[in-house]
Amino acid sequence: MDKPISLWPTFSKEEFRLALVNCNNSSAPGPDKLLWSYFKIILKDDDCLNLIVNITNVCIEVGYWPSHFKRSTVVIIPKPNKKVYDSPKAFRPIVLLNTIGKLIEKVIGERLQFNVALNEFIYPSQLGGLKFKFMIDAGVALTHII
Repeated sequence: MDKPISLWPTFSKEEFRLALVNCNNSSAPGPDKLLWSYFKIILKDDDCLNLIVNITNVCIEVGYWPSHFKRSTVVIIPKPNKKVYDSPKAFRPIVLLNTIGKLIEKVIGERLQFNVALNEFIYPSQLGGLKFKFMIDAGVALTHII
């Protein structure tokens, strides 16, 4: 049996603009040292935004993720309120990725989540990590089970 083929439309500037709105200006930059606040200013220019959209569409089309987007910096921070810091469990590693790669991943994630929900690929009682699923949905599901 042949598997159904799903078309993957090219990304739009609007998808990137929407994803950029939710990016926190106070988050730490990755190896590219590019802050979200700067990136938001840069991408107000349509030519710059077009370049990012085109890069994304080509990456999807050829199935290639540039090594630049894979680079990261790991920062080890101490967990608060620990009596002693002589154990690795007293610290938390934070991975900082390149800003452009993070934005592209956000846009791809939004698209995937939309397609998964639209095509009902996820079991209806799956609630964690999905947009438009709220605590009330978990309560209704639990009440139904009981």
